[in-house]
Amino acid sequence: MLEIKNLTKVYKGEKVAVDNLSLKVEKGDIFAFIGHNGAGKSTTIKSCVGLLDFSNGDVLIDGVSILKDPMYCKSVIAYIPDNPDIYEYMTGIAYLNFIADIFKVDKNERLALIDKYATDFEIKQNLGDLIGSYSHGMKQKIVIIAALLHKPKLMIMDEPFVGLDPKASFILKNMMTEMCKQGMAIFFSTHVLEVAEKLCNKVAIIKDGKLVVSGNTEDLVKDKSLEHVFMDSANLNINAVVGGEDE
Repeated sequence: MLEIKNLTKVYKGEKVAVDNLSLKVEKGDIFAFIGHNGAGKSTTIKSCVGLLDFSNGDVLIDGVSILKDPMYCKSVIAYIPDNPDIYEYMTGIAYLNFIADIFKVDKNERLALIDKYATDFEIKQNLGDLIGSYSHGMKQKIVIIAALLHKPKLMIMDEPFVGLDPKASFILKNMMTEMCKQGMAIFFSTHVLEVAEKLCNKVAIIKDGKLVVSGNTEDLVKDKSLEHVFMDSANLNINAVVGGEDE
């Protein structure tokens, strides 16, 4: 569903943000993308959804190159950024209808979906309010609902749990699991390693723009925790970091 092929992104000043990265996300995958701040996660994600040009390589979505047919690729994906910077002068319901219009979602279908998701996320009573009055968490909920209206084949998310309350996070995790059982694929970055370990069937770790670990979560973790796998990949001694002694 998503294939990143030898992706390289070099910014002005010759800073290599992503270095020859290759990954494959298949239908049904919940794939966590992990790395320290500045590792290249957001650059990779923005390249995958067509927000950033890249220097070399390609990104295939549903078998189609985003370089050759960006409109098709964007029509079958949903993107949730790390910061829900949306139109604050619109009401929540106006924004959702605006997004549904862009993706040509049937009016009866959109009404049913908006009602369902707004009820699930306990934001239905706020849909008539201006987005500018929303908290960060409420904006995040609106962005998530908007992303789901056209029933995307692939969801790409950058730190989707930031700002969500515990109940909303629980609901989103359940939604992700159910949608992937139905054939969707999800690729998302996160710093919450416990969530990635419990929720995701696949994990990739990026360091300084390069892929250092990738595979099935169960195979990578084995008798460790994902936290230990991450620290090992970063060449850090977890006991030293927390002030303990080596065993």
